[in-house]
Amino acid sequence: MYLAFSSRTYAFAVFIALSLSMACKTPAASGNRETSAKKAEQEALKTGNGKEDPARMATAQNGKSDVPSPLSLRLNRILTDSTLRQAHVGFALYDPATATYLHRYQWDKYFVPASNTKIISCYAGMKYLGSSLKGLEWIDLDTAILLIPTGDPSFLHPDYPNQPVADFLRSVSKPIYIADLGWKSSALGSGWSWDDFSAYYMAERSPLPVYGNVIRWHQQTSVKEKPAFPGDTLDVFFSSEPEVSFPVDFTPPSMDGSFDVNRAREENRFIITTGREKEAAVDVPFLTKGLETAVSLISDTLHRELRLMDSSAARKFMRARAAEAVFTQPVDSLLRPMMHRSDNFFAEQTLLMAGFALTGAMSDQESVARILSTDLGGMPHAPRWADGSGLSRYNLFTPADFVFVLDRMQREFGMDRIRGIFPGSGQGTLSNFMKDQPGRVFAKTGTLSGVVALSGYVQAKSGRWLIFSLLVNNHRQSARDIRTRMEDVLREVIGNY
Repeated sequence: MYLAFSSRTYAFAVFIALSLSMACKTPAASGNRETSAKKAEQEALKTGNGKEDPARMATAQNGKSDVPSPLSLRLNRILTDSTLRQAHVGFALYDPATATYLHRYQWDKYFVPASNTKIISCYAGMKYLGSSLKGLEWIDLDTAILLIPTGDPSFLHPDYPNQPVADFLRSVSKPIYIADLGWKSSALGSGWSWDDFSAYYMAERSPLPVYGNVIRWHQQTSVKEKPAFPGDTLDVFFSSEPEVSFPVDFTPPSMDGSFDVNRAREENRFIITTGREKEAAVDVPFLTKGLETAVSLISDTLHRELRLMDSSAARKFMRARAAEAVFTQPVDSLLRPMMHRSDNFFAEQTLLMAGFALTGAMSDQESVARILSTDLGGMPHAPRWADGSGLSRYNLFTPADFVFVLDRMQREFGMDRIRGIFPGSGQGTLSNFMKDQPGRVFAKTGTLSGVVALSGYVQAKSGRWLIFSLLVNNHRQSARDIRTRMEDVLREVIGNY
């Protein structure tokens, strides 16, 4: 093939070639400009010594302006300092009066919240349990009565001297039957640490709790008046509340000389280790076995026999006859210790009772599904809500989720009621937290291995109440050091808003 060009054609071809060459170089030139801008942006995120400033990096990564405010930088410097730098940290600060976020740092990331989960259970208790706990339901069968347990954890609990259910049972002259029609849960929650079964903080859940579902073991020592041999100097006495006939084994004293009691995993057999203390007490959960252990303990304590009724027969009576109720304690008298001492058992039973009120079933899964699809259906990020107490590491919430619930709680129930339930600085689990700022912070703590959490309300010096959630996961520092950084954050908030 032969091509012929005139001079005019050749000049046009040269022009096209030069244009194409310049066009090919344009992206590179643009890329160079972008690279220069990127370098300038990175330089802006460095400190005076040329190193990257974690606070400025954090501000940029969380969508803040190119020129962050001094307060924003100070907050992010705390959240990224050496104590927290290797941990996962999320923080949200919200002004409910203006419905605006004042500061956000990884606020939309999921965290294991530990006992901050109790905030959600507390909302459920405030929302669905009314003013008084329903101790049980009962049906008059003419020649007997049928009891339907409701999960009330205050029954025969030492914290509650007033016992309406016990008084009711003592007053009944007819035979008493009982059926656990609403029970659809397991004794231990999903994701709980199985080897903590004997720890006081992991009492089993049940339809009819008694004595908080724990045995309180006591040891008392006194000097022997008549030693039988040299070295035989002490008398040691053991007792339990309530008195039980469970088998007991004894082990030699431990190296540290502490009184301790553990339970066998599969039976109500207790192992006592004698201590050197003059007086000591240990709470140990017992196996509930559905209603079995409760019925036995009630019979021993109240001297009333309770007989188990088949569920199918009980349902026939439920359909044919109206049930009456025995109410026991003010709801807030349960929620306050639940939040102040972070009572796992109270939190679990609160969620189950809320579910019973909503669905007629004591099922944590059904309770969660109903609550998340109704009153808490607008949570910013769909949580994984596994239990009522936060013992489960399956729980996953974002700081924004807690802000949402705390804001709803404040709008629905008001700060006066919240201050009567949540611990304030210097109280409960906050007894060593910001003691110099009484009445400024009302919040729920949360602690597991590698987890420290704090969410609640803080009053700024301007007088307005703000909502915050600060969650820390996967840390390797002491929990005390983490809480000190949390104090630093809240002091900045109090002083600058």
